[in-house]
Amino acid sequence: MNVIIANKYSQMLSNLKIDIIKNVQGEFEVEDIVNNFQNFFFNKMILDITAIVDYKNIANIQKLSFGLDMTKVILLLDDSEEVNSPSYISELISMGIYNFTRNIDAIAYLINNPNSYKDVAQYHILGSSSGTDKKSNINLDPGQVNSNFINDSVNKMFMGTRVIAIKDLTSGAGATTLTYMMKKALEKEYKVLAVEVDKNDFMFFNDGDLRSVSSAELESITKNPNSDYEIILVDINESDKITTMNEVLHIIEPTTIKLNKMIRLDRMILEKMKSYQIVLNKSMLNEKDVQEFEYESRCKTFDNLPYLDDKAEKNEPINRLLYKMGFDKMVPGGIEKKPTKWFGIVKDE
Repeated sequence: MNVIIANKYSQMLSNLKIDIIKNVQGEFEVEDIVNNFQNFFFNKMILDITAIVDYKNIANIQKLSFGLDMTKVILLLDDSEEVNSPSYISELISMGIYNFTRNIDAIAYLINNPNSYKDVAQYHILGSSSGTDKKSNINLDPGQVNSNFINDSVNKMFMGTRVIAIKDLTSGAGATTLTYMMKKALEKEYKVLAVEVDKNDFMFFNDGDLRSVSSAELESITKNPNSDYEIILVDINESDKITTMNEVLHIIEPTTIKLNKMIRLDRMILEKMKSYQIVLNKSMLNEKDVQEFEYESRCKTFDNLPYLDDKAEKNEPINRLLYKMGFDKMVPGGIEKKPTKWFGIVKDE
């Protein structure tokens, strides 16, 4: 059984399909983490680095390495300049921390296939690092072929350009427009491309970074090792290439007629939805309605998006969705940190 300690990436980590014995959220002093887990039995600890107070100070990570068996810790890095600098990464390796990644999909792999020193040795700066330019980031950027902070056998799969497919589950749920709006929001902070498969609806948006491709052409774009795009969004439509996608948002318009049509087309859809990442779109549901939807469908929704204006320069619900997906720079307004709780003993007021 595994432990998760999360802060900024709590929503992403909640979707990991692994056995969890304990899941705590918040920002903690290193001493608190060590005191609570040094005698706690677990297989692996997935540690969101932002859950550590003053995590950019490498001395705090060193304290952690003194108190815990770091061969059992998988460190999820953020995308800050300090954490991804050559000196910081090299210090992690010096402490015996070999299992670290910026990609959520790599975690499940690292649980069963942990790195050894040889997998990260190329990033270890031997001798004094005082002369290292701490502002010169190690090449962890998506799309770069030497960003293998996990075993080489899965390097391209897990550390390349992040490819996200968007798929309508109910007819006309808005995947095409949602793909466009996500791309428009992301491009302010990231290098992003959006493609649609086997259709030509993107032509109506008049945007040069929107492409219409066939199913046969799709992999030449999404698996291009020389791509300089950090993110590729794919409006997948009915393409069978969806089976090649590691990350898929399934879109539902939660109206009675759309839901009933979906179920009649596929009687097993509710069972399948249990393993899907569900986003409600064009939704009029309030929080209580969403809870009822989840209860009846026996699935968990990732987000609930209302009707949105695709001409607006900024849509907070889109930023919220993207932030939940781990895009740190897309911080929506009104983000509040939950109070720190280790064991959930204190009841909320």
